[in-house]
Amino acid sequence: MGTERLDNIAPVIYNTKPRDIDIQKNSAYDENVDDPIDAREVFDYIRDINDPEHPYSLEQLNVVQEELIKVYDTEDPWVDISFTPTIPHCSLATLIGLAIKVKLSRSLPPNMKTVVHITPGTHNTEAAINKQLADKERVAAAIDNPSVMRTVNQCLKGRE
Repeated sequence: MGTERLDNIAPVIYNTKPRDIDIQKNSAYDENVDDPIDAREVFDYIRDINDPEHPYSLEQLNVVQEELIKVYDTEDPWVDISFTPTIPHCSLATLIGLAIKVKLSRSLPPNMKTVVHITPGTHNTEAAINKQLADKERVAAAIDNPSVMRTVNQCLKGRE
């Protein structure tokens, strides 16, 4: 987590949602039951991503919310995730969006597309950041950059 210059010196910390105990039990898995992915499952994948600037999760900072996740279970399934930076001039919003994309690419089925974008009206440069996050070549270049991926993997690493 960065210590150079904080964009948001005193972020608001929110309560977290209770964990769904049944999801965590191995006995709840049955290969014979069709269990489509829903917003809660996607939220559970991304809620514990670490903020790159503060020692809190994206859920604790209210950057990700289950209500801002939509799952479209169509012939070509996809997920739409809006995230809300803590401040309108957050310089790490692109990195947060990339961390969400990488986490979901590692967690969701390979045929499921993800669209990650900033919640409308919550960032000064949301159009530019959304354009970067939607650009497959830019995302691939970022993933190929060892320095960027070190930072992303720090965000995805579990807390001790």
